[in-house]
Amino acid sequence: MKRWNGWGNTATDYPLAESARDFLRGVVGPGEVIPDATYEQVLTSAPPGRIPPHPLLKTDAPERLSHSLGQSLSDWLALRHGRVTRFTDAVAYPNDRVQVAELIALARSKGWVVVPYGGGSSVLGHLTPAKELPTLTIDLGRMDRLMDLNEHSHTARLEAGVAGPQVEELLNARGYTLGHFPQSFEYSTVGGWVATRSVGQQSYRYGRVDEMLIGCDLETPAGPWNLPAIPASAAGPDIRQLVLGSEGRLGVITSAVLRVHPLPEEERFLAIFFPDWQHGADAAREITQHEIPVSMLRLADATETMTTLQLAGKPRLTDLANNGLKLIGMGGEKTLLIYGLTGTESNCRQTYRQVQSVARRHGGFAVDFFIGHTWQKSRFLTPYLRNTLWEAGYALDTLETCLDWNRALPCIAAIKQAITAAVAEGGERSLVFGHLSHMYPEGASCYVTYLWRRSADPEGTLATWKRIKAAASGVIVAHGGTISHQHGVGTDHKPWLEAEKGRLGLELLKAAAHTADPLGMMNPGKLI
Repeated sequence: MKRWNGWGNTATDYPLAESARDFLRGVVGPGEVIPDATYEQVLTSAPPGRIPPHPLLKTDAPERLSHSLGQSLSDWLALRHGRVTRFTDAVAYPNDRVQVAELIALARSKGWVVVPYGGGSSVLGHLTPAKELPTLTIDLGRMDRLMDLNEHSHTARLEAGVAGPQVEELLNARGYTLGHFPQSFEYSTVGGWVATRSVGQQSYRYGRVDEMLIGCDLETPAGPWNLPAIPASAAGPDIRQLVLGSEGRLGVITSAVLRVHPLPEEERFLAIFFPDWQHGADAAREITQHEIPVSMLRLADATETMTTLQLAGKPRLTDLANNGLKLIGMGGEKTLLIYGLTGTESNCRQTYRQVQSVARRHGGFAVDFFIGHTWQKSRFLTPYLRNTLWEAGYALDTLETCLDWNRALPCIAAIKQAITAAVAEGGERSLVFGHLSHMYPEGASCYVTYLWRRSADPEGTLATWKRIKAAASGVIVAHGGTISHQHGVGTDHKPWLEAEKGRLGLELLKAAAHTADPLGMMNPGKLI
């Protein structure tokens, strides 16, 4: 069963060992266990819905609550403290594209607004219902079919409601993989990936969703919109790019044609320690620019490397590893690179040799056992740690950007300093760390995680988060980075979008939205 006020299913937990709790107490202070509001308390706070009963709609309070919020920190504060102020008014579960069109037409005729819903994994306020007008949430969960697999062209048409595990189950049974593995894999969906320009952990091999998408279908208030699956075209601007990242403002994505790949013969994840952040970044840049065909590169800074070892809850093993690394000159500034080998056995062997050659030139020490395998086993479990930390009295959130190689490391350092100062302004300490999560020949994405003690007063926790968001986003814009590499825009990133798109760019986006949605009924308030 899916958690109603946190991440993931109720059967899965990420336990926090006592040694990990001691570590957090020492770094940020002891957390206070703050009781959550009960499900019944939050449910009874729902106001009467503004949409009357209808055969295609569910208007009961449990359905409305489960579709009114995502996974942003402000969403969590609202749910955990019983302060949900906006509820969607009705939920629909269409079975096919025809019913999606019927629902949009119904909403248009009644003056309702529409919010598309995939897996509820948004961390940026994409799902927040409209305040002024009745809101209909369209949950695409029943539209979960593999409609077609073209084994000659290596493409698959998938309905928009298929979640990550089901995508792989459907394709693996036929000998293929999509290879799209975001950390939200368990609950995010094909339609959500397209609507937010999602990026998977192994994008170095399989590509970002904007590189996977060949064609798609939407239902809009102005009518159906079919973008044919054409491998390449010079017939004017690529209109698919308007759909990618559109966040529901143009219409409801009902299906997508995506590139797929035969299942690899072999896949392994391995680790390399470097003496410091710069040596690791130089090695990662060389691997990328020399086009060495790893499937993934993820470089943690010294604080994240240390925190990862501490939170693993194996103090004796951590001490042994640290002492062993000290003997070869790896001290407190050491950083950890996780990389993936995916493909044929012979290609993986060759790639391994190439990576090891680069690593040696930059002072790397390879670890071919345990660490990479442990990361692989837990890579979709990590989001569950947020539940455990919250219940121990700590708030945790993330942010990310992408810049060229000249600016990536200075920017991530400045972001961490800004977050530390924003938390200190409230008299608290923080734990802030980062990693380069996706590499490109021109640069890398910078992913920052931050943790601090939450307050018994949710307004205090929210105020700290707002200071952090404003300070870090200001640093990103000042360094010329994107306000989002993989999470999208939603409501949280809107204030900083103009710095990247320009005023004219935003006007073009508004014009496109007006063409597809003349009444402004599709997910208003998001993106633009």
